[in-house]
Amino acid sequence: MVQNLHRLKESPSQTAGPYIHIGATPNHSGIEIYGGDLGQTLVGPNAKGERIIVTGHVIDGGGAPLRDALVEIWQADAAGLYNSPGEKRGQADPSFSGWGRQPTDDVTGQYRFETIKPGRAPFADGRLMAPHITFWIVARGINLGLHTRMYFSDEAAANAECPVLARIEHPDRIATLIGARSEENGHSVYVFDIRLQGEQETIFFDI
Repeated sequence: MVQNLHRLKESPSQTAGPYIHIGATPNHSGIEIYGGDLGQTLVGPNAKGERIIVTGHVIDGGGAPLRDALVEIWQADAAGLYNSPGEKRGQADPSFSGWGRQPTDDVTGQYRFETIKPGRAPFADGRLMAPHITFWIVARGINLGLHTRMYFSDEAAANAECPVLARIEHPDRIATLIGARSEENGHSVYVFDIRLQGEQETIFFDI
């Protein structure tokens, strides 16, 4: 008996769409639930370490900032420990969540996190990575969330030793992963613009 086999066709791809803020940051979108959007606050009043501000824009291939992107960050605490069940080296700072989520501003396209400068955490082989913050970006037109990292401009020695940065095939592009330091009201501010395409496109990691 010959059976009729019908191949299943691939379904249409979908992006995060223009409504990502409604699902992920409903309060920002005017839907007041949960008492506040998840990921708004990383730093508790008793958190240890240097308080910093990380800000910037997600920029498209035409040079325009996206005003409907969603940015999440994940990082170690000041001692280089992660707030994760997988952290086996010690207990992370209970006053620091290590994870944040912010939409880009509806008008300016800017994102802004108040956080702690992370310590150095080990790579898989035990070598210490440079202090860094991991970013995840979704927006209309992006099929899969994009992962990248921000390193710190005032950590040149640690950056030079970082086993992850050493694996980048084109060292001239490492600059796209560096947040530039300035100051604002006595706090260190790191500006990190994420360029999705075009000249000086940010390096993205396959995770």
